[in-house]
Amino acid sequence: MSVNRFQPHVLVLTEDDANSQIANGFWLYPSLIARRFQILPSAGGWHKVLECFEEDHTYGMRENTNRSMVLLIDFDGHESRLKEVRARIPQELAERVFVLGTLSEPEALRRDMRMAYETIGSDLAKDCHDGTDTSWSHGLLRHNASELGRLRESVRPILFA
Repeated sequence: MSVNRFQPHVLVLTEDDANSQIANGFWLYPSLIARRFQILPSAGGWHKVLECFEEDHTYGMRENTNRSMVLLIDFDGHESRLKEVRARIPQELAERVFVLGTLSEPEALRRDMRMAYETIGSDLAKDCHDGTDTSWSHGLLRHNASELGRLRESVRPILFA
């Protein structure tokens, strides 16, 4: 299902299938307004997420101020990756682009939490909806705190009734 481009909405660009499954779990959360959230095809690596964003989505974001984007990547153990990715986001779009992901990779998160990816995504959505950090405080997700704060302030009113 695609979003209504004339209403505020969020596009999610994922690195790989595991991240897409987490995003799908988020989308399946019952209180989420589904027509305001769309998961795009996986890019195939965090570098490709950036390339795809730069080549395919910056123009659309400039043209449509109703659009926000989440870049869902693996940090592969590099906390500095956030700065690296944010440095490539055009300044005029920076407030509507959010970079999130596991500190290592989603497979490690799934093993630690002992849950399916979609269940993890649903729990993350519940936290966003409720304003809690139960799942987001996990050691492999804690580094997202600054982006999560911005996301909650900007995107929560769009996605949740």
